[in-house]
Amino acid sequence: MILTKFLVVGLGNPDEKYLNTYHNVGFNAVNHFAKTLNICFDKGECRALTAHTKTESAKVILAKPITYMNLSGESVRELVNKYKIEQPHCIIVYDDADLPLGKIKICRDGSGGSHNGMLNVIQNMGTQDIYRLRVGIGRPSEENMALMDYVLSKVSEQASLALNQAYITAAKALNDFCNGKPIDYLMLNYNHK
Repeated sequence: MILTKFLVVGLGNPDEKYLNTYHNVGFNAVNHFAKTLNICFDKGECRALTAHTKTESAKVILAKPITYMNLSGESVRELVNKYKIEQPHCIIVYDDADLPLGKIKICRDGSGGSHNGMLNVIQNMGTQDIYRLRVGIGRPSEENMALMDYVLSKVSEQASLALNQAYITAAKALNDFCNGKPIDYLMLNYNHK
C-alpha cells in the first residue's frame, strides 16, 4: 500500500535569541504537534529540522526550516520536491499580526500579506494555492512600537497563556489534516475557535 505523504511546516528563526518570540509561533505550534505525536526533530535535511512518523494510511513529515524566516520558502520547496508532496497535503504554520492573539485561522490560499516568510514560500512555490494555518499574535500594545520590533520581541507571560491554548487547537487541526480531513472541514471546524 502506498502511503499518502503529508508535510507540516512551521515557520520561525533558528537562533537561540529568537526562542519564545512572537515570530517563532510557527515553530512552537509544530513543536507542540510533534509532542502529541510522540516524535522529535531528530533529522537535518533540506535546510530544515524534521520529525517523521507514520499513521495507518500516511507518512507525516514535520519541518522547521533553519534558513531564517525570510528564506523559508527555499527549504519548503526542497522538502516538497524531495518527498513529492502534493499541494493538498502541505500546510504552512506561522504567526499572524492581523489576527487577535491566540486565534487560529486556516486558509486554502491567498497572499502572504506582510509576512515575509509566507511571501518567500509563495515565491519559491510559484503559487498562492498553499494551505496555511495562521496563529494570531495581535498587534503591539505600545503605539510607537514598530511591527518588526514586536514580532521579534519576547512573548509576555500573559500572551503565553493564549498562545498555549492556540497550540493545543492547532495540534488538533493538524492531526485532522494529516488524517486526510479536507481543508473545508478544517476551516469549518477550527476557524471560529
